[in-house]
Amino acid sequence: MSPLPRRLGQRVYYSPRYVADIGDHIMPIHKFALVHAGIEATALPVRFVTPEPVSDEDLLRVHTREYLDAIATGTPIELAQSQKFPWSPKLADAVRWTNGGTVEASFAALEDGVAGNLASGFHHSHAAHGEGFCTFNGLIVALEKLKAAGKIRRGLVLDMDLHYGNGTASLLATRPDFHQLSIYGNWYKKNLAYRDVTAERAPDTANAWSVPVPAGAKGFEYLDILNRSLPAAIDRSNPDILLYQAGADPYREDPYSPLDLGHEDLRARDEAVFEMAKRAGIPVMWVLAGGYTKDVTKVVEVHVNTFRAAQQVFG
Repeated sequence: MSPLPRRLGQRVYYSPRYVADIGDHIMPIHKFALVHAGIEATALPVRFVTPEPVSDEDLLRVHTREYLDAIATGTPIELAQSQKFPWSPKLADAVRWTNGGTVEASFAALEDGVAGNLASGFHHSHAAHGEGFCTFNGLIVALEKLKAAGKIRRGLVLDMDLHYGNGTASLLATRPDFHQLSIYGNWYKKNLAYRDVTAERAPDTANAWSVPVPAGAKGFEYLDILNRSLPAAIDRSNPDILLYQAGADPYREDPYSPLDLGHEDLRARDEAVFEMAKRAGIPVMWVLAGGYTKDVTKVVEVHVNTFRAAQQVFG
């Protein structure tokens, strides 16, 4: 895909096929369409692009054939639903499209400096099973695709979902050229979240760095942690691209969040991430993540503000 003129705005990937009916579920999967509409309503320059679904070839660099087959067929059902979604053929289709968007947005970011995908990076997904509403780990799928295409040698994931990116960390164990900085308020292991990160936190590994945010943290504390941690991670990883998982679930009204963060704090977080990446000359691909506040309009506001922040810094 050739670079687009700057006047068209940043490329943002989205398809109505990102959404599958999962019934009455805490994950507001319909938010993808609401964020799309919210970005359109800003009147800021944007180029919406419909991706192609991710291929088996791309998924098999990261996930096992047995797991791909389970998601495709629904058998065995325990594996097909290991991510805590009810399996259906439409769900199997939707996760192909969402991950295709992350892959294509990553290529676009290398060309344009910034691009986004209106779906999660699915950071709890492991090689052979899903967890925590995450089927395929699009972050590592995208990095592997970029590397296979000769576009990058090294990559950094900045995970600012409320929950630690445990699936990504597990996949990095055999990928020394890729790194993760996870700044989180809940640890996550064995499909369970732990709110008190002073008692239960993730260990650091050689290339997956764990930075817990203490319960009750306010915006200035959260930003201080980010401003100290991200430059150090960039220096250590020397990445050719930054994949930024911009979580909505650190928001103070989220049922999972022990943090005291408002919309203005999360917008400031996003601006700081984009500013640091731009100063370092690193392309950024951003995705949505988390967000379970009962009033879904507040979740949508966090995500639309990530787009606004990217536009402000790179536009």
